[in-house]
Amino acid sequence: MSRFSVVHELPDRIRFRLPQLGDGSLSSAYLELWMEGVAGVREVRISRPALSLIVMHDGQPTTRHALLQRLQQFRPEAAATGEAEEEEPTIGPLVSSVATLAALPLLPSSAQRLLTLASVGGTLAKGAETLINHGVKMEVLDAVAVGLAAARGEHYTATITGLLLALGEYLERRTARQSDQMLRRLLRPEPTLAWVERGGELVQLPDSEVQERDIVVVGSGERIAVDGRVISGTALVNQAAVTGEQLPVRKEAPRRVVAGSVVVEGRLRIEALQVGEQTTTARVASFIRDSLGQRSPTQRLADQLADKRVYITLATGGLAYALTRDLRRLESVLLVDYSCALKLGTPIAFKSAMYRAAASGLLLKGGEAIEQLAAVDTVVFDKTGTLTHSELIVTNVVALRGGGCDEQQLLALVASVEEHASHPVAQAVVEAARERDLQHISHGEVDYLVAHGMSASVAGERILIGSRHYLEGHEGICFTPHERLIARLQAEGKTLLYVGSASGPVGLIALRDTLRADALSTLQQLRHLGVQQLVMITGDRRQKAEALGAELGLDQVHAEMEPEHKAQIVTELKRAGRRVAFVGDGVNDGPALAAADVGIAMPRGADIARATADIVLLDDHLAALVEARRIAASTMRLIRTNFNLAVGINSGILAGAMLGRLSPVASAILHNGTTVGILLNALAGSGGPPLPTHPVSKGEPSTEEATEGRPRLRVNVAAQARPTR
Repeated sequence: MSRFSVVHELPDRIRFRLPQLGDGSLSSAYLELWMEGVAGVREVRISRPALSLIVMHDGQPTTRHALLQRLQQFRPEAAATGEAEEEEPTIGPLVSSVATLAALPLLPSSAQRLLTLASVGGTLAKGAETLINHGVKMEVLDAVAVGLAAARGEHYTATITGLLLALGEYLERRTARQSDQMLRRLLRPEPTLAWVERGGELVQLPDSEVQERDIVVVGSGERIAVDGRVISGTALVNQAAVTGEQLPVRKEAPRRVVAGSVVVEGRLRIEALQVGEQTTTARVASFIRDSLGQRSPTQRLADQLADKRVYITLATGGLAYALTRDLRRLESVLLVDYSCALKLGTPIAFKSAMYRAAASGLLLKGGEAIEQLAAVDTVVFDKTGTLTHSELIVTNVVALRGGGCDEQQLLALVASVEEHASHPVAQAVVEAARERDLQHISHGEVDYLVAHGMSASVAGERILIGSRHYLEGHEGICFTPHERLIARLQAEGKTLLYVGSASGPVGLIALRDTLRADALSTLQQLRHLGVQQLVMITGDRRQKAEALGAELGLDQVHAEMEPEHKAQIVTELKRAGRRVAFVGDGVNDGPALAAADVGIAMPRGADIARATADIVLLDDHLAALVEARRIAASTMRLIRTNFNLAVGINSGILAGAMLGRLSPVASAILHNGTTVGILLNALAGSGGPPLPTHPVSKGEPSTEEATEGRPRLRVNVAAQARPTR
């Protein structure tokens, strides 16, 4: 339990004192994310020097109560990074420098010297520490320039220069930190609530409080919060977010379930086997933290060039002093710093791009993914779930001989029964009947066998609808005489719904996924953005695949492919000199995603696909690929522009300082102004859509999707009595 106290409070703002913040290994980012998980929180700030946590919220009493509960549950050991974390930027050095400038006219010269040394002492100490531990860096040159001014009695010059350096550093660190914060807030995972059996009753808890071996109860429309094992109950579970499976699957004891799945129909009691940091939500958070730390080749090159330019500055200063013996000119030269603009401008541009991408429905895994995507000239698509989507349509209604009805009657009959179910197959059948304006057929009470099928009495005869296993294995209705027809429909990649009665087979309804409405326009726009080759891989028959390829204008179609051959095709394209992006969503897409220069996973893709991919679509729209390409290309242009500006402007300042046209103060003003301007230009790339009110979906099917639009009940556990069920 965390130790804390309330220091100050306003209706919508509360300041806590946390002694644990004095521990440098405690991650302030972790604590911020922890507190931002409370509904109603608008902003969280941490001040380590004051050991303070400041939370801005919506002013509701329930939110305040939830904050207190959340902070009590915080475990500092879980937030320990194992190493000292970079401190937040503070305005302390700025205030100290301003106070020194105000006091200097009032003091004698000896006191002025002492006060100046005290004011610039931090800059001098930082320069000495950098020289000892890291060699000649820009901090060393800054310390030499400020130290020379102070040693020569130029108290105002030394103090003003120190103030400008402190201001530049504060703005740089503040800008970098804000770029991280805005990205984390946009991408933070939404907390999941779970019903847990405790003390003989059901209580609702945040998923972070569920413990191993707890019994979690999940009903229709609810998200599974843990990885675990079913111990009782039967349900249809939508696992699209985790496994990429198109249709819900039947779950009963002792089968396993995974976090992020949604119970479509039924009820399960689950023994929690993996909780906390082991759950899917925790892995997504880890994915985001890893993304922030990714360094691209461009960023590494910028760092190397920035370090080399320190020696250019040093050599120029030495030459200026050798020719003029002017220490003031040397000070001016040493204050010209390429490294800040070069080193910070690039990662901030990448983070701004990640923010804009997330607001547009994309998760970019760091700068290297952005850089690689901008260079791609070939995009390979896995057909199923990528160029097509998971919404099913009825393609064939087959009334079997001896079944006693025609196709229209068969579809009307099945739709009349299936309208009582909510799974995707039922919805597709009902929609097909509605499009044909078929009349409802009266029937008796519907019996539903979870994950198998349905039955109802129609005109005195029992009609059964469901899987072949259900009708043959459970009801003894044999479809073997129609094997050739069944094989043909299945070879076309269609899902079959079987209909029978006590008299035997009645009919078949075939369904398949549909081509995405935005598929053709997306491919055309990718060509306009410089993609030269578009390739599709599918397990469909060649004739069917080539017809789709011609419709979409693809350059290559690989049909009748086994899953393990996908990565081989990607590798062959790379050997031919292509820069390849692979777009997929299944478990068997993992090797291809890893083999490609850029792996792109669809939002409903398998967990392994999304973990392997460099880019994940957060919204189920293929057109997001176009936006990703645009963002990547514009980001690389911005980085090149900022690089040229940093080098060009600072070189001009360096020349002016060497020629004696710029004083140390003017040199510091121009240099720091240039650096801040470049950082703001890089950050301006995030000036896209505002932050969403709710966290961006990670692609898991929402509760609303699983329950046909029924509103979702949000329960504030800390503020309300826990209901029982």
